[in-house]
Amino acid sequence: MAINRPQVLNVVAERAITRGFHYGTTAMVDRHTARPHHCVQKRKKQWEETMPILKPVKRGLAVVACASLLGVFGAHAADPYKINVILPLTGGAAFLGKGEQQTLQLLQSTVNKEGGISGQPLEFVFHDDQTNPQTTVQIANGILAEKPAVMLGSSIVAMCNAIAPLLKEGPFDYCLSPGVHPAPGTYQYSTSADTHALIEALVRYFRSTGRTKIGFMTSTDASGQDAERGFDEVLKLPENSDVQVVERQRFNPKDVSVSAQIERIKAANPQAFIAWSTGAPIATVFKAVLQAGLDVPFGTTNGNQTYAQMEQYKSFLPKELYIPTSVFLPHEGMFKLDAKVEEQQKKFHAAFKAANLKPDNMAALSWDPANIVVEALRKLGTKATAIQIRDYVNSQTSLTGVNGIYDFKSVPQRGLTVKNALVSRWDQAADTWIVVSQPTGAPLHK
Repeated sequence: MAINRPQVLNVVAERAITRGFHYGTTAMVDRHTARPHHCVQKRKKQWEETMPILKPVKRGLAVVACASLLGVFGAHAADPYKINVILPLTGGAAFLGKGEQQTLQLLQSTVNKEGGISGQPLEFVFHDDQTNPQTTVQIANGILAEKPAVMLGSSIVAMCNAIAPLLKEGPFDYCLSPGVHPAPGTYQYSTSADTHALIEALVRYFRSTGRTKIGFMTSTDASGQDAERGFDEVLKLPENSDVQVVERQRFNPKDVSVSAQIERIKAANPQAFIAWSTGAPIATVFKAVLQAGLDVPFGTTNGNQTYAQMEQYKSFLPKELYIPTSVFLPHEGMFKLDAKVEEQQKKFHAAFKAANLKPDNMAALSWDPANIVVEALRKLGTKATAIQIRDYVNSQTSLTGVNGIYDFKSVPQRGLTVKNALVSRWDQAADTWIVVSQPTGAPLHK
């Protein structure tokens, strides 16, 4: 049934008057006997004398009533701008997905407190791909059927690679893994400095601190294969001519033991060891290293830079655990970044502190991509198409984020380089990562 607003407003206004100032003379009866109250005539006179005074009040209350009803009927909140996000919320990479989900929920709240996107509230809609590429493809096909302009995810190389062929005509998609290398001009983008830049920073740090004999081990999945290609590229750099790979091993992520591989690496007497895998597989490697007594500096991917993992693995973590990562970690007194980046980082850390949360790499991997999308939508409007968003992002040479200044013209699909990567060390006593290098991986000046 249609609502007659003027009629409703009049009724509400009348009720506001009668309830605020008792009732009119027709209602002034004894509620027990239904007889006229003995004070009726007296109150009638008072009422008539008071009416000239009440009329302005009545008009005022009517205005208040109108305003209240307009809040209900005429000022509905704008429909949210929904962004679909594919994440591994269950399965082997759930520690990644859950951390990124938490970050995006915090960012959603932050954006909406600032007025949303062109007056529309932002809403992330999460989909669980269960750490399974086939499931990722199924979810992506369902999302693409709705023809959205943008989406985010997933978090693992295999999942992002699986959906890349589906994105020939959009939507604009930001993969939350640094191990993906989208072709320039496509609709897929990759977060952070890439895997190869992270490995470059880590090898530079080890070499610069006298560790030139390195043992290397990767998982056989897509993430491990990408890391191995990156490692080989880094070794070809002239500065690494004196770096020697004393032993190289591989393992299946489903292996329950890698003791044999670790024993071979130990026998080669490395000065440092790099193992590139995430989640349960890296825990298998940690345990084997402890059991074998391989007591050398241990480097791994920033995919393992989560507080949840450090807590879960604390009884068998390597004594010296190094992780190359982006520049989001606190570094006061060590070096200074661009003033705009420092300001963004202050806001970033303040938002997490206010929410009683500690940001780790999952926060860094997802915060900037989502903010870049929000920035594009605020500039272009919520009716922007995938191609408009892509072209806008591609034109940017100085977008500021917590991970640095993004230059998408110089670095298509990513915007960042090794200059936006550094090396950190896990400090178990402090329960956090300590920055041990400058951006690019050169050791801090003492």
